[in-house]
Amino acid sequence: MTEGQWKAFSTFREAFKAKCGQWNRDFSALLQPLQKAAAQKDTPDYPLETALVYNRAFDDLRSEDTIRYFVIGDNPGKDEQLAKNNRYLVGQSGKIAAGFFARNPEFKTDFRKNVLILNKTPVHTAKTSHLKVLAKNGGEQIQKLIYESQGWMAEETARLHTALSAAADSKNPAPELWLVGYAELKGKGLFLHYRDLLHASYPADIWQQVYVFQHFSMNRFLIDLKDFRTSHAELSLQEAVHALGRQHRQEIFGN
Repeated sequence: MTEGQWKAFSTFREAFKAKCGQWNRDFSALLQPLQKAAAQKDTPDYPLETALVYNRAFDDLRSEDTIRYFVIGDNPGKDEQLAKNNRYLVGQSGKIAAGFFARNPEFKTDFRKNVLILNKTPVHTAKTSHLKVLAKNGGEQIQKLIYESQGWMAEETARLHTALSAAADSKNPAPELWLVGYAELKGKGLFLHYRDLLHASYPADIWQQVYVFQHFSMNRFLIDLKDFRTSHAELSLQEAVHALGRQHRQEIFGN
């Protein structure tokens, strides 16, 4: 990272860590029974260890690292919340994402070193749909937490992406942001507040580096990309990824 990028990232990292710590202190006791109850309906039993998850992978990054991408998932799942992990996209979805970049060297990206992995909220649930159960059964406090955590993540993610782009140079170029999982960004989806604040928080030029994709889970990203390339055979892989990401961005945001 350039000096400016490192300063912006370090500021974000400390703010994010502090915010997750605050939310855990304020809400863990209330959240954990709700998270357990929501999971019991359709999820095998698992050890619930972290109610709101800070991505500890950020603590491994150093100033000499280059950030090429942001990848934004939904929220931390079963593997991510384990105390031994407390890292994002470490389950099957993360393996698929890491494999995609490893198989395609033209992206010049090590998924665990050159990607900032964030979520739309750090509130853990075994399945993203369980957030609806938390909001329904947790009362006004939990509804407000889920809403406010989305807003904080949207605004701070946009601010960090903008700062890294502004401080870029030839060795450390402006990163792209991949917003994955668009089903909950439309209709009556869970992440409409995140969607709207993210868009509102971007300057127009940096917004062009935001791309929207299907989830990595269940190979949906790869299947969608393969289908797109079938009808756009003239495009290179990177060109196809960008074109698909712009298409989905248009569908969700209108530009």
